[in-house]
Amino acid sequence: MKLIYEKSSPGRPGVQMSSIKITANEEIPSNYLRSKPAELPEVSEAEVVRHFTALSRLNFSVDTHFYPLGSCTMKYNPKACEAAANLPELTEVHPLWPQLRGGGLLTQGSLAILYNTERLLSEATGLAEFTLQPMAGAHGELTGVMMMAAYHKDRGNPEKDHIIIPDSAHGTNPASAQVAGYKVVTVPSDENGVMDFDLFMAALNEKTAGVMLTSPNTLGVFNPRIKDICDAVHEVDGLMYYDGANFNAIMGRYKPGDMGFDICHLNLHKSFATPHGGGGPGAGPVGVVEKLRPFLPISRVEKTKDGTYALNYDEPKSIGYIAPFYGNFGIIARAYAYILSLGRDGMLGTSNRAVLNANYLQEKLRPLFGVEYKGRCMHEFVFSGEVLKQYGLHTLDLAKGMIDRGIHPPTVYFPLNVPEAIMVEPTESEDRDTLDHFVEVMEELFELAKTNPEQLHQAPVSTPVGRLDEVKAARDMRLSYT
Repeated sequence: MKLIYEKSSPGRPGVQMSSIKITANEEIPSNYLRSKPAELPEVSEAEVVRHFTALSRLNFSVDTHFYPLGSCTMKYNPKACEAAANLPELTEVHPLWPQLRGGGLLTQGSLAILYNTERLLSEATGLAEFTLQPMAGAHGELTGVMMMAAYHKDRGNPEKDHIIIPDSAHGTNPASAQVAGYKVVTVPSDENGVMDFDLFMAALNEKTAGVMLTSPNTLGVFNPRIKDICDAVHEVDGLMYYDGANFNAIMGRYKPGDMGFDICHLNLHKSFATPHGGGGPGAGPVGVVEKLRPFLPISRVEKTKDGTYALNYDEPKSIGYIAPFYGNFGIIARAYAYILSLGRDGMLGTSNRAVLNANYLQEKLRPLFGVEYKGRCMHEFVFSGEVLKQYGLHTLDLAKGMIDRGIHPPTVYFPLNVPEAIMVEPTESEDRDTLDHFVEVMEELFELAKTNPEQLHQAPVSTPVGRLDEVKAARDMRLSYT
């Protein structure tokens, strides 16, 4: 495909300028002008539209392709939620407008959405209070660990110096713990794919500030000893942190707060069907039990006695400001619409279908690749491409082959404790026809690996750019047009 610059022809107009003349005092000062005229492409309006429309058709997205990206839920975004968030009453409000009566009627609706979303998330997780300020999942993690540190400081526990994290955790967990000033103690998984309980107990001591867990974990396995882990951590005055990246598997079914977790972040840009990918936007609200409420970020949205909403900044134990204003409001509004449209029964149905779809694919693919763990999975599962090595191929070759067949590859080479890992999460959004098509593609690629491995080595061949030297691409990036 030619780039827009390559379609340029001298003198070809692309826009009709107004005949209004600019007076001398409206001219741009010379020190702000370019040294030479901008070398903009000269193309017609029709060619510009066709060019960028053609580029958009090259993108893989959940609106155009099956997108089974494990670990990071890539579920379909309902258009009704998108429309609700784009109401002028929400998009045209400004966070600096007054909040209270007299001048605050314009912002009361937005504050009500924030307040009500916090209540709904508290109910869904079994926690006392939420903040909606964190702008992404990792930002929520950092917020949660900072509150953990504030809690221990307030209790006079300076000896708390480390956080325990299983080896199957998302990489942001140890990163967030270290940014907040804690050492990280990593505990390996056992043969069942969950944190080894005996090794965990050996690592737990009076200096343990807390434990960060994802349940079900990155391998799609639910830890049956959650209650025992929570009880043990609380006995040493530690806190349990629930990474909500995989909340899509359990929402409506059970609540982190009921299991014994003290802190929980949720990815609204995953489980609650708001846009995810391409760097954002995201939202990672954090919920806490009652004893951690004083440490929540400011400002807090509160409902006054007369029924209006106001912001409270008077929280002396708060960890302070986490984000400008109230977080990614547009994402929160989408999630609010999503929750209201589902209700409790709808959330449970979503979880049920997500788990059913994952188990369906797991059993269909088990005869080909085997699966890392024998039992049923939750919302996602992991298998290994090790079997491909006998044909001189790797997981990456399988992933590139999927692209040529119109499927976005699942997450590959993660989690790190599974060699040649492939992590699949179909979500509840996909019907059986789509899942069966995915199985057929995997069967086709497996047969191709045996009969013509070189063809997979060459994949993808249907994309504008073929197989890249990924190491060179990372180390020698060229970000400007030449």
